[in-house]
Amino acid sequence: MAMDTHSMISLRVNGETHQLSLDNRRTLLDALRKDTGHTGPKKGCDHGQCGACTVLLDGRRVLSCLTLAVAVEGAEVTTVEGLAGDGDLRPLQEAFVRLDGFQCGYCTSGQLCSAVGMLAEQAAGWPSAVTADLGPDGPPPALDAAEVRERMSGNLCRCGAYPSIVRAILEVAR
Repeated sequence: MAMDTHSMISLRVNGETHQLSLDNRRTLLDALRKDTGHTGPKKGCDHGQCGACTVLLDGRRVLSCLTLAVAVEGAEVTTVEGLAGDGDLRPLQEAFVRLDGFQCGYCTSGQLCSAVGMLAEQAAGWPSAVTADLGPDGPPPALDAAEVRERMSGNLCRCGAYPSIVRAILEVAR
């Protein structure tokens, strides 16, 4: 008996719903790029090591190269194309441009999505490996350069634009 390896899914990306018939093994990254035309997420390493494929899934950061598309049915996927509203850049995107938070730009979409997710995590009080006060009654962790570097450590930049990325994130966080 042959096993059906395809599923019909409803994939909601940047507010638009896509009805897709996909191989059950297709990654979210490949579905986004090849089936919905969202080429912002990049295939850097295809092993979850570089962060170029980072998108937001219901507001939380995920590596789309390690996420199966069939597993995200019903969730809201936000790619870098969905970060700007009505054609206007978000303050974070403006800061990246103004402070030169990119060079070649290949990792930028993942960096931006990760930064948006990271700022939400910090605002919700989630600690990182370098957060000093882990008490449950304290304020959200202070965001300084060490916190930003730790929280963004899953996103690599081969050009080395890290100082500008950190400056842009800290400027927007203030």
